[in-house]
Amino acid sequence: MRDNSNRSAGRPTLEEVAARAGVGRGTVSRVVNGSAQVSPKARKLVQDAIDELGYVPNRAARALVTQRTDSIALVVFESGERFFAEPFFGRIVQAVSSVLVARNLQMVLMIAQAPEERRQLEGYLTRQHVDGALLLSLHGDDPLPMILEERGVPTVRAGRPAHPGPSSLVDADNRGGARAAVTYLQEQGRRCIATITGPMDTAPGIDRYQGYRDVVGEGPAATGDFGEISGAMAMEWLLTNYPQLDAVFAASDMMAAGALRVLRRAGRRVPEDVAVVGFDDSVIARHTDPPLTSVYQPIEQMGQEMVRLLLAKLDGEPVEHETVLPTRLILRGSA
Repeated sequence: MRDNSNRSAGRPTLEEVAARAGVGRGTVSRVVNGSAQVSPKARKLVQDAIDELGYVPNRAARALVTQRTDSIALVVFESGERFFAEPFFGRIVQAVSSVLVARNLQMVLMIAQAPEERRQLEGYLTRQHVDGALLLSLHGDDPLPMILEERGVPTVRAGRPAHPGPSSLVDADNRGGARAAVTYLQEQGRRCIATITGPMDTAPGIDRYQGYRDVVGEGPAATGDFGEISGAMAMEWLLTNYPQLDAVFAASDMMAAGALRVLRRAGRRVPEDVAVVGFDDSVIARHTDPPLTSVYQPIEQMGQEMVRLLLAKLDGEPVEHETVLPTRLILRGSA
């Protein structure tokens, strides 16, 4: 039970928080405004005092002082159906949200694929509504990062663009992870290794296919959209056109799960007849039959790093243009 005996009759003030925490008013202000220029010890003292006093920052007053909205947009350029179906998006949203909450910032989640959604999105993303934007699953050479930066809205994107742009980016080593997966299959004696690619207008789709080609060259390939149904359809096509295949590298765990279903229906044993490797190391990989060998990518770390870069931009700090995080192959029963 909190001790409220020293609380003033009115709304707690910044000065009262400072007195309770035993720090200066400026330190409290920096904590409340989400500045990184505060020691962990001082931040905890201030946060404890805020909790004890029930202090609620006046966002309108803060906005006048800081010229910020305290809101960050997380924009996903996919359909709602795919967003809710694929574990990748849930994991990265959770990672982004946890960092923003710790900095007293709000996350505005926006999902846009249809032209009308896109027009509304572009109209909303201004400094009057958000301080910056995190962009996920951009397709092709999308001009939006350039448009936002020209408006003064700092951006960080997941995945590299087709051409260099002004926004910073965070990515996993998709090409290296795919290369490691296909090399492993080759080392296990697999001689006809096929791939199910992701969309070839996305950075992960392109990079994972390039990693496959680094090892196999022009091998059997079918294109999917990272979803389970597309993986099943691609696997059916590969079996029809390359019945001799003895391994499949799928560019996502969802597509690998669809491929496993088709192989089972076709009477192909996994891994005895056909080895299967996915990408993401999602929860799905641990629940397929057999459990799926998959390339791990640090999704939570990607989300956290995207937020770190964006907040550094907002604070006027120099930031690296490109951050690429390592991947690794996780071996299970499918290969």
